[in-house]
Amino acid sequence: MPKSLIIVESPAKAKTISKFLGKNFKVAASMGHVRDLPKSQLGIDIDEGFEPKYITIRGKGSIIDNLKKEAAKVDKIYLATDPDREGEAISWHLAQLLGIPQDLPCRVEFHEITKNAVTNSIKSPRTINKNLVDAQQARRVLDRLVGYMISPILWKKIKKGLSAGRVQSVAVRLICDRENEIRNFIPEEYWTIEAELLEKNTNTLFTAKLFSKKDEKISIKNKEQADAIVKDLQGEKFVILDVKKGERKRNPSPPFTTSTMQQEASRKLGFTAKKTMMIAQQLYEGLDIKGEGTVGLVTYIRTDSTRISEQAQEEARRYISENYGKDYINDSPIQQKQKKNVQDAHEAIRPTSVYRTPERIKDSLTDDQYKLYKLIWERFLASQMSPALYDSVTVDIKAGEYIFKATGSHMKFKGFMVVYIEGADEEQEREESMLPDLIEGQEVVLKGITPEQHFTQPPPRYTEAMLVKTLEEKGIGRPSTYAPIIDTITKRGYVEKEKGRFKPTELGEIVTELLKEYFSDIVDVGFTAEMEEQLDKIETGNEDWRKIVENFYVPFEEKLKIAEKEIGKIDLKEDEETDEVCELCGRKMVIKKGRYGKFLACSGFPECKNTKPLVGDTGAKCPLCGGKIIIRKSKKGKKFYGCENYPQCDFVSWYPPADLPCPKCGGFMIVKTAKGAKKVVCVNKDCGYEEIIPNEEGERDE
Repeated sequence: MPKSLIIVESPAKAKTISKFLGKNFKVAASMGHVRDLPKSQLGIDIDEGFEPKYITIRGKGSIIDNLKKEAAKVDKIYLATDPDREGEAISWHLAQLLGIPQDLPCRVEFHEITKNAVTNSIKSPRTINKNLVDAQQARRVLDRLVGYMISPILWKKIKKGLSAGRVQSVAVRLICDRENEIRNFIPEEYWTIEAELLEKNTNTLFTAKLFSKKDEKISIKNKEQADAIVKDLQGEKFVILDVKKGERKRNPSPPFTTSTMQQEASRKLGFTAKKTMMIAQQLYEGLDIKGEGTVGLVTYIRTDSTRISEQAQEEARRYISENYGKDYINDSPIQQKQKKNVQDAHEAIRPTSVYRTPERIKDSLTDDQYKLYKLIWERFLASQMSPALYDSVTVDIKAGEYIFKATGSHMKFKGFMVVYIEGADEEQEREESMLPDLIEGQEVVLKGITPEQHFTQPPPRYTEAMLVKTLEEKGIGRPSTYAPIIDTITKRGYVEKEKGRFKPTELGEIVTELLKEYFSDIVDVGFTAEMEEQLDKIETGNEDWRKIVENFYVPFEEKLKIAEKEIGKIDLKEDEETDEVCELCGRKMVIKKGRYGKFLACSGFPECKNTKPLVGDTGAKCPLCGGKIIIRKSKKGKKFYGCENYPQCDFVSWYPPADLPCPKCGGFMIVKTAKGAKKVVCVNKDCGYEEIIPNEEGERDE
């Protein structure tokens, strides 16, 4: 019979850990939280120091009963929930339910789920950290007060089913503020002038950009100014004024934090933050690897630190030496500088063993697990490698009163870039080519001058990666909250995605404006970030959680009274009526918005509950039956293209149809996008025709 019981959150984690331990240990799962505030009421006794009224979560009674039975059979109980505030709170609830004394060392943490880490942690249990628990309680109570006290006002004044969250409302405001910036943006015209020059000795062409006039940086605002400069340059000699050569280093990015992992998975893999965290949790909890058994593949996935253990560094340096050579090892082990307000409770996210390469374990992983593991593995390994080295040159070229600049660079040592290059949110300038050998006083031949008109661009809408980065930079939320924030504001219809970027809905803008007027603190970025710092102080024992909640609640209660009294009824735009007639009752169909976007519904609701997808005509003909190809949406809201004659015709494509037939075989073509480039591809496998579509001027890849 087992002598010890270990309680974790998930069955997958329990399965992995049980394989590392002998018969003396029983590993059971709590299936996440076991107690929480009730859904049907506020659940907080405000008059008794904001005392939470916890109840057993519906459906968890049998799990708790089973844990109590198992606990009665053993001598020791270890609580091994996740090593963060939320995990500490779950352990605290379990300890109370199982009658474990507060001063009994029962808490163990697994920062990685490997045999050594698990067995070592079991040897040194500690007492439950009440400061961590209180920090989590404070967050839960604050969120409940905001959600359960503002939401009824929104129901009454706007429509039922709305909610306001302490942190989610700030995220919606960021998206609304960005949309207002875009609306109010006034483009400004400007011009650039480039000279195409020839170095005669090597017959090499290169380009230089106009930089200054008489030591003053030049700004060209219109065509008249550009034409005047071009006229001034006619007949002028282009002479090399100065040549500066040097070496430039590009250092590797640090290993992943939760935030940077979500950002990079969004950029490179197209994963949502929610999907990234779900897959990362699987990698952390353990998977069955062929020839090795069940093992955790990465360290704990909720962290704001880039710190790496000495053991992991030594292993990485050994692997780099064996597989790439000593030149690729950094001169000394790299420890990244930590940003301000980093809790540093855990290491960065890294593979539990760098020798467990993505290719070696690929057959044991799903496609998505492999993609994310490969990203984590490559990022960590690259972080411990040498910088990339470039030879760079900057040349100043004099033409009368004007100075042109030309720059060039050439990679002479790839360093970490043999393994990994960080993605970017916006399109970056291409790597410069090397310039010909030039010397001061040398004359080069002008082959042509090109003035070009430009307009300043508004700030872009947030991608998911950009939003996560902004939330982190502004101190809004913590590593474990970014994915739930984004998921919540999308599901509740406050924001929607257009070409992969967030834009606010009418509902989101109305709610945000209302909150800004009556509950300015709730949607204030600085206030929300300051509250996160207060929660951090509770965790370190420097603040009392009840006092923090009281300081928030007293002015909040007054604002609730004012809002209830002053806010009038707000009418949303009526549903847009269409010409389509409901086939069940003959009424007109209207366009409504749901969780997965717009759809058609009968205007006779609730008497008639008929709904159907909202389709758009692409103008293309079906290659199978000649019917119209229309835009449809899957049950999860993903757009696809299908024949209007479905189900009689089963043509379907995830890619939009091209405007023209294949020039080679006359067949049907689709448009694909990869790495920012668009191309048309013939669907006839025997043909194989494809062609890159050049971007139009000013077009921005999404």
